[in-house]
Amino acid sequence: MLFTESITKFSKYQANIERSPVTIKAYCEDLTQFNRYLQEMYNGPMYLEDITQKDLENYLYYLKEVRGNQPISRKRVLGCMRSFFGHAYKNEWCDQNVSAKLEPIKVQQKERQYLSEKEVNQFVDAIEHKLIRLVAQTLYYTGMRISECLNLQVDDVDLEENLIHIRHGKGNKDRFVPINAKLKELLVDYKDNWKVESDYFFATQNTGTLSKTRVAKVFRDTNQALGWKKNVTAHILRHSFASKLVQNDVHLVKISKLLGHSSLKTTSIYVHSNMDDLKDAVNTL
Repeated sequence: MLFTESITKFSKYQANIERSPVTIKAYCEDLTQFNRYLQEMYNGPMYLEDITQKDLENYLYYLKEVRGNQPISRKRVLGCMRSFFGHAYKNEWCDQNVSAKLEPIKVQQKERQYLSEKEVNQFVDAIEHKLIRLVAQTLYYTGMRISECLNLQVDDVDLEENLIHIRHGKGNKDRFVPINAKLKELLVDYKDNWKVESDYFFATQNTGTLSKTRVAKVFRDTNQALGWKKNVTAHILRHSFASKLVQNDVHLVKISKLLGHSSLKTTSIYVHSNMDDLKDAVNTL
C-alpha cells in the first residue's frame, strides 16, 4: 500500500472515532511531511511496508539537527507516528509496528510564561489593529485557544445569556464559557456598530474571516514596538487568563472546565509561584 493511501485511510479512521478536525489536520500534516522526506531520501514513491524503524529514527534526527525542531515538536511528531503505525499494524496494513521500540523524547518541563493584568492591558493598548485588539481581549477574558476563538460563528456568541459556545475544541469536545462583564461591553459594541457581514464572529472585510497568521503577525509587531523580551502569543494570553484565576483562588476544577482540559494535571501547570510568594512563605517560619 502506498504511504499516501494509508495516510488518507488513517485520516478517515480518525474522523470516524470523532477526532477533532484540528487533530486530524495536524496528524495528516506530520505524516505528509514524513512522506516527503522519504520520497526525497529514496527518490520515488514510498510504500508503507517498506518503512523501517531506522527511517523513523533518521527522520526524528533530521527534525532535530537540520530543521532545528524543539523537543516538544519532535515529541508531538513521535506521538503521531506511534498512533499511525500502531493502527496500521493492528489493521494488518503492514507486518510490524516500526514505531513500537522508539525511545521517548524527553522534554524539559518549564513553567509557563504569563502576563500580569497590567502587562496584558499594556499589550492590548499597543495593538493598532482594532479587530485584533478585540481578539486579544477576548482571549484574555475567556482563556480560549486561538483556533477556538477564530472559528466562532455568530450564533456561538450569545450576548443575552452571556455565553460563548465553543464547538469541536481540542479532543472534539464542546464547552460553554461565560462572558465577563467587561468583555460583554466590548463585544456588544463590536456586534452592533462595526462588525462586517460574515458567518464568522471575528471577520475582516476582505476575507470574511480572520487568520491565525494575521493575528500572530500583529502580535509580533506589537511585541517589537513595546520592546519586550517576552514573546507574547495568543497562547500566553490563555496562560495569563488561567494564572489570574489561580491568583484569585478560583478552584482548579472550575479553571479546568473553562480551559477545556481533560485532566487536572494539565491545569496544575498554571499554579505559579513568584518570588514574592516564596519570600512570604519563608517568613512564616
